[in-house]
Amino acid sequence: MATRQAVGRWAAVLAAALLAAPGLDSKGSEPIPKEITIQIGENVSMKLALIPAGKFMMGSPDSEQWHYKIEGPQHEVTLSKPFYMGVTEVTQAQYEAVMGTNPSNFKGATNPVETVSRKDAAEFCKKLSEKTRQTVRLPTEAEWEYACRAGTATAFSFGDADSALGDYAWYDANRGSTTHHPVGQKKPNAWGLFDMHGNVWEWCADWRGDYPNGAATDPQGPASGTSRVLRGGAWSTPPDPCRSADRYSYARGDRYYYFGFRVVVSVSVPGL
Repeated sequence: MATRQAVGRWAAVLAAALLAAPGLDSKGSEPIPKEITIQIGENVSMKLALIPAGKFMMGSPDSEQWHYKIEGPQHEVTLSKPFYMGVTEVTQAQYEAVMGTNPSNFKGATNPVETVSRKDAAEFCKKLSEKTRQTVRLPTEAEWEYACRAGTATAFSFGDADSALGDYAWYDANRGSTTHHPVGQKKPNAWGLFDMHGNVWEWCADWRGDYPNGAATDPQGPASGTSRVLRGGAWSTPPDPCRSADRYSYARGDRYYYFGFRVVVSVSVPGL
């Protein structure tokens, strides 16, 4: 379990980084840090990368290999604020430091935590937010795809051909005799994020629903639904679910050994 002192250090480091952002720095001249590292427990830290605000085309075109109807219509999305995203999926060590338990079926401190439901992931974010007075949360589906694409418009963050997927992802063709692998072993995307393709599916904040027919700004998904979105594919999947636009969903209480998550932290935090 994280000690009170460790949690205090976590909050202090994150607060210092966030105070450098525009609107929070008293001088108004300091740049936003491109990366922050936060201490969340005894010898357990988490690194997050800055994801800039911007626009992108969400979903996939009909011409994309393995395109599914639910990935359309492709539409322009604007994300009006930057945010920090974990450079890796939440590891088992990180989860245990916050929650005091490790539910994973396949153990490994630096492996992604798995066998977690959407409710479990949200509770992790809630506890971390309460301890640090920061806004720690799951990414929206739009934030996740935007961060995964990292400025690209191709099927994967590295191009359209799945022949290079093994350089960036653990999936069914290269996982070997194991399941998931320690995070951060493959190549990152252009924004420094690892394992956005493969390793474990990642829970998002949104209910699953149809995309809008027009442009959207900071979409949050439907107000209600029957299942929550997962993204990114996993160690058990073929290439197509690992695509940037692929959408998957399960009931929010379901737990499987290929379900994990990563977190985001808001850049501007009221009250700091």
